[in-house]
Amino acid sequence: MKKSIGARTLIFPAPVLILGTYGQDGKPNVMNAAWGGIAASDPPTLSVAIRPSRLTWENIKATEAFTVNIPGREHVREADYFGIVSGKDSDKLADTGLTTIISANVNAPIIQEFPMHLECRLSQTVNLKSHMLVLGEIMDVLVEESCLNEEGILDIEKVAPMIYDPAAVVYREIGDVIEKAFFIGVKSFRK
Repeated sequence: MKKSIGARTLIFPAPVLILGTYGQDGKPNVMNAAWGGIAASDPPTLSVAIRPSRLTWENIKATEAFTVNIPGREHVREADYFGIVSGKDSDKLADTGLTTIISANVNAPIIQEFPMHLECRLSQTVNLKSHMLVLGEIMDVLVEESCLNEEGILDIEKVAPMIYDPAAVVYREIGDVIEKAFFIGVKSFRK
């Protein structure tokens, strides 16, 4: 029997996305955003929901650019801090000791210590009342070479991204492979 638990923001997994932006003064800012994911493949587009009161939203409106930095499990403390403290009140990068480099493709910072980054150009916004849905065209994806396998393909286990569990309010790790995608369904049901 199924039990209703009400309309809530529950879907699994929720990625831990650290957005990087520059203010109009050129100062880098970062924030943790869990409400996001891939929105389209042509052009490659990412979506992320941001509260209009956030400094990150102000920065994206001004620069029309942002990066999505994917932290590995070793940066769980920093990622959590980026979601708790406002860039209006503190220099979060200075507080954590993390450093940024300038993106080659968009006017936004990249967190140097993280293993993966998506450089995004603002393409559209949608007002969702509590949040602004930001759509960013992915201009490039940068990955530490140590996170690629022998064939040059991104290895999720080497990136070791965290996921956010909104039901338990905890960060988790990616688990074991269950089956090969775009294969097991056809193998199981087509004769």
